[in-house]
Amino acid sequence: MPIPTIPDDRLRAVVRELARPLREISLTVDRDPARLPRLVRETLPWRQLAGLPAACRPAPLRVDGRSVTGESCSEQTVIWEELARADAGVALGLPGPVMSGRVVAELADTAQRERYYDLLAGPEPVWTFFGMTEPAHGSDPASMRTTLTEDPDSPDGGLRLTGTKRFIGNGVRAAIGVLFARRRAGPLGLTAVLLETSRPGFAAVPLDTLGVRGLELSELRLSGVPVAEDDVLGQHLSATRRGMWAAVRTFNRFRPVVAALALGVAQAAHEYAEEHLRATPDASRGYRAHGFGDQLAGVRAMVRAAALAADHDPGAGTAASAAKLRATRLAEELTVAAARALGPGGRWEHPLLDKWVRDARAFEFMEGTSNVQRLGIAQGGLQKRAGDGHADAA
Repeated sequence: MPIPTIPDDRLRAVVRELARPLREISLTVDRDPARLPRLVRETLPWRQLAGLPAACRPAPLRVDGRSVTGESCSEQTVIWEELARADAGVALGLPGPVMSGRVVAELADTAQRERYYDLLAGPEPVWTFFGMTEPAHGSDPASMRTTLTEDPDSPDGGLRLTGTKRFIGNGVRAAIGVLFARRRAGPLGLTAVLLETSRPGFAAVPLDTLGVRGLELSELRLSGVPVAEDDVLGQHLSATRRGMWAAVRTFNRFRPVVAALALGVAQAAHEYAEEHLRATPDASRGYRAHGFGDQLAGVRAMVRAAALAADHDPGAGTAASAAKLRATRLAEELTVAAARALGPGGRWEHPLLDKWVRDARAFEFMEGTSNVQRLGIAQGGLQKRAGDGHADAA
């Protein structure tokens, strides 16, 4: 993956200006996430922010006259931090490829890639989903219960998807996405499927959540959804480069983005607290004693290092785990400190700050909890000590 040539500060400035409308509708969407699709069409520059490849984007994001593809992790972390600084829930609820696009890039053949992006490049906004997590076992592939089996009633050897996915972002809005299921036992039995949500047997139900409500997390219920062999991703690749291999690479590339999202929320709360504490010197000094400005700068450097590592080798995830762990913790600590500094009624009197306190907790559960990240960091350290060149430095 080539290193982006557009300076981060210029990209950040352009995205920050584009993202202003997200803040304006953030509380509206927080109260009623179902309103977001209409607001996207009416008020948001969704075409520039959709994250489509340059060839599919009629209105590209441009910086100093140059188009920004946003395909590198380094560019994505800058873009997503600024979007989250405006509003993480609305940003995550925008149409576009997001995580499913990474799996399509890794596994899809030419026909599948065209099918996916032809739909997303149309005149209307199209939402997608990434279906991995299940109710009882999270994203543990060994315990996955969703199955892809042969359909005995199909004359042409069709398949059926059966199972339940939960905590799936934009599930109730999505028109297409990637869903993981078990086709056979064993470590190579995990399969990724390209799936339209209009198929019979597919149902999506919104879940009630406290944070990043614009994402409208959903439960997907699959009751014998028909699948053709042409829907199965990665069949032109070797068995070891399908399924979980693609999922791990997707997680490693998206984990710095989650860190950037948490960083964006923390930055927004920090700026808000600094502005509203100017008239109360004692509270302002108490808040500034935490040194959050320096911490934000340090975590931003970690996120950039993790993004560069992911661009260099998506198979290595140690730096991404370290950045996600630290950014999540900072977002939680900073938003609480800001609310406390504004007094006993701070969250009631400042609804945006209340929202950021709730939003900050959501990132703990995206792309692995903190304990999972600690295990990843430890594993990376052990591999590096053993001389494994695929381990990256935290």
